[in-house]
Amino acid sequence: MNITSIMISVLSLIAGVGVFLIACTMMSANLESLGSKKLKSLFAKATKSKLVGIGVGAVTTAVIQSSTATSVMVIGFVNAECMTLAQAATVIFGANIGTTITGQLVALGLFGANSIPTSVIFAAFAGIGAFITVFAKKDKLQKIGGIFAGFGMIFVGLSLMSDSMESFSKLDNVKNFLAMFDNPLLLTLIGAVLTAVVQSSSVMTSMAITMVVTGLISLNQGIYITMGSNIGTCVTAIIAGATSSSNAKRTALIHLIFNVSGVIVFMAIGLILKIFGVDFGFIFGRMFPNAPQTQLAMFHTVFNLTTVIIVLPMTDLLVKTVTKLTPDKKEVNKKDVDKKNQFRFVDEHLLITPPLAVQQVKNEILNMAQISVDNFQVAIDAILTLDFSKNEEFRERENQLNFLNKELGAFIAKLIKTKLSETDRIYLTTAIRTISDLERVGDYSENIIEYAEKLKNSNNKFSDKAVNEIGDLKNTVLSLYDKVVLCYRDLNFTALQEALDIEETIDGITDNMANNHITRLCEDLCTPESGAQYLSLSSDVERIADHFINVAQTIKEYA
Repeated sequence: MNITSIMISVLSLIAGVGVFLIACTMMSANLESLGSKKLKSLFAKATKSKLVGIGVGAVTTAVIQSSTATSVMVIGFVNAECMTLAQAATVIFGANIGTTITGQLVALGLFGANSIPTSVIFAAFAGIGAFITVFAKKDKLQKIGGIFAGFGMIFVGLSLMSDSMESFSKLDNVKNFLAMFDNPLLLTLIGAVLTAVVQSSSVMTSMAITMVVTGLISLNQGIYITMGSNIGTCVTAIIAGATSSSNAKRTALIHLIFNVSGVIVFMAIGLILKIFGVDFGFIFGRMFPNAPQTQLAMFHTVFNLTTVIIVLPMTDLLVKTVTKLTPDKKEVNKKDVDKKNQFRFVDEHLLITPPLAVQQVKNEILNMAQISVDNFQVAIDAILTLDFSKNEEFRERENQLNFLNKELGAFIAKLIKTKLSETDRIYLTTAIRTISDLERVGDYSENIIEYAEKLKNSNNKFSDKAVNEIGDLKNTVLSLYDKVVLCYRDLNFTALQEALDIEETIDGITDNMANNHITRLCEDLCTPESGAQYLSLSSDVERIADHFINVAQTIKEYA
């Protein structure tokens, strides 16, 4: 081979890796978008048991084609306190099983040397998917086309990598050079470093398989490189965890310890096998003769399954270990942390999986609604009793509402730019209005607190009849809130109609309050000063009800 041929092979290898990465991204993005509802419900089941958690991790990774993405996503859930460390651990275990699917697909694509290669058949899906995407009118069909195109492009990239590896395999100098790397520890390190660079164990495993098939490296070399890729894939998760909470750091550490443990176990087994004059390559070569692609793919699967079987019974011990290794900062007071403005469900790392991020936005909005109604109750109680003992809690919640109004809106702006289903995209546009409505509920509650302060400063108070009317109004608004939450959370149109009926009742109550106030004023049962606060109160509560109704009515746009 001349210099030109070598350069063509190098460029083909780079192109193959690039096409492979883009294909995985394209396929996973469309799969996520198309199956967003199922993915959301699937992750919600991760809390049921350890085996369910493993299943969720495996299926999610198989869908999004990246154990790294799954791990980063899990860190986001742990950081948002939506998942415990033990639950996160089992999902990560499953992610390592799910990532073996890509290796099996690659191995399948490298069959057919004496007929039409499987990779060529599968690569044809790229063209089929492209035609569907271009000519389909419906969004769902376009996403299906994107899945087909991504799947086919995986094998286009694989063919490019395979061809370049085959060219290199004809160079004795290259083969002799690679043959020098026979130290298991060094090969594992190479696999870890290269995986950390490309940020995909799937790419590294696929490259190792093609190198073994073309004879560029031995099966045993490929096995240790693949083992190293399992360590390298932890790098992104570690970086994500480093900038997050203590529990998020622990989750990243669980991922690292799990993968390193597997490598250590198999390294030890490798040393024992060496005593008897055999190695992994010999064993898997005998198990799957004349199929080097299957030999390495099956080792990858056996490696991850075995590691899960070994580590799963020690999950609780693993959680205790990482908790001791990354203790909470003693100088931070838990009460102070709770007071700090922060998200409860949303986390930046969730942007890597948009459908799940959308679900967490909805949970965060429901949390925001609860904060707003809590402040409404405190405000009404304050004006009725002139007791301001809960003022500090009220201010903290008001600050939290302001924080969520600003920061959740910014998060949604980032999320809406990602690959989403049309339903999720429409939902997010309504969500921006919803958080504004809930923030306004907080503002009107703040007004009511101010009315209470004015009453106290002027030594005024409401009459018993006025107090009873305000109490009835408060209870009616709380009933409205319950229907709004039921409607918004469950997309319940029956609850929406009930909420609209209650809102009309509230309008009637506030009208009667105004008339009753005039009567009491004429009968000298209240003062003009207290009357002014009373009318302002009824007007603000009516607006609060309107904002709650706005939240409920958004479901008509996307449900």
